[in-house]
Amino acid sequence: MNKDASGPVKFVPPSGPATSGCYFEYDNGVKVTHTNWGEGNAIQFIGTEGTLEVSRGFLRSKPDNIVKLDIKQSDRRVYLSENHYQDWIDAIKKRSKPICDVEPGHRTGTVCNAMNIAYLLQRPLNWDPQKEAFNEVDANKLRTRAYRGQWDFTRF
Repeated sequence: MNKDASGPVKFVPPSGPATSGCYFEYDNGVKVTHTNWGEGNAIQFIGTEGTLEVSRGFLRSKPDNIVKLDIKQSDRRVYLSENHYQDWIDAIKKRSKPICDVEPGHRTGTVCNAMNIAYLLQRPLNWDPQKEAFNEVDANKLRTRAYRGQWDFTRF
């Protein structure tokens, strides 16, 4: 989706207390629904021509042949590494970005935290992925917590 340095613009939880069913939407109209479909932290992509299910332990498709299709040079790709540690060392040596770079990791964590805030407040929230802030004070207060001790982060 080309959103590794961005994120959703809206989080919409289901009505009533819930831990599943929230969806978030990107500025291009793509909606992602958080739901437990029985595979832990795996993700499921449902498209017009089939379904992909991806986890660290498996790659499945319905119909089965989707994961066996040849990838053309012109196709957009999602990269994977058999050894993220080695990929990181190689990136240091080459002065390049690793396959699992920090920005997509940060944005993934941000989506999870923002979705949990929407579940907690039980109302739709607009999100500015560039400012990394909600459109309302109560939600923004939940983005951090009070620091213990004499820490002062206002000068950074």
